[in-house]
Amino acid sequence: MYQKIIVVGNLGGDPEMRYMPDGTAVTSFSVATSRRWTDKQSGQPVDETTWFRVSVWGRQAETANQYLSKGSKVLVEGRIKPDINTGSPRMWTRQDGTVGSSFEITADTVRFMSGREDVGGYGAQSDSGMDAGAPAQEEDEIPF
Repeated sequence: MYQKIIVVGNLGGDPEMRYMPDGTAVTSFSVATSRRWTDKQSGQPVDETTWFRVSVWGRQAETANQYLSKGSKVLVEGRIKPDINTGSPRMWTRQDGTVGSSFEITADTVRFMSGREDVGGYGAQSDSGMDAGAPAQEEDEIPF
């Protein structure tokens, strides 16, 4: 079986990096995606934001921690990590009593889409193969 999720959005905060006991780097960050549409009944625009919690491992984790910051635009490819007890998104109760959920992604690839001027100017390509700040390349055709 196979699953893949692709998310394009902006970081909600600065990335947080830690090291596992074996020395493997892990960086976590949140990504907000949004869409807008017009409600047919009221005619008013409606905004919808969905948050994803992303974990990236190894050399990509170190590069993401070094070059990403709050507001950076990224493309994340990976797989959804379900709650081990329910198989669904992770659920919790907030302090105000409402229910929250978290869509967790384990990233295979993180592509930096913010321009150099947007995130402080740095090299165009890191040795990990990640786009370290280079603007996303435009394609004539969408491959799907």
